Amino acid sequence: MSAIMKSEAISRRKALSLVGFAAAFGLAAVPAVLTVSDAEAQTAGMDRRQDRREGRQQRRDDRRTGRTERREERRTGTTTGAAPAATTPGAAK
Repeated sequence: MSAIMKSEAISRRKALSLVGFAAAFGLAAVPAVLTVSDAEAQTAGMDRRQDRREGRQQRRDDRRTGRTERREERRTGTTTGAAPAATTPGAAK
């Protein structure tokens, strides 16, 4: 084998440059891996939040409907909704 192997020492500048590139690549790769798990956790949290919001909206709508039916019953003596209005203590009969 007539190929001559030449051993070349690496300079400090090149070594620090390689370390810098490795660190930059490592820092760029970590958030990409964490983003997947954060997204899954965020989706579950958003689902729970949406469920709570829908529950609040439904209860609010039920209260409004009840008030409207009771008001109409007081004014006309008849109910307008499909379900009878709930009587409360002290309500006019």
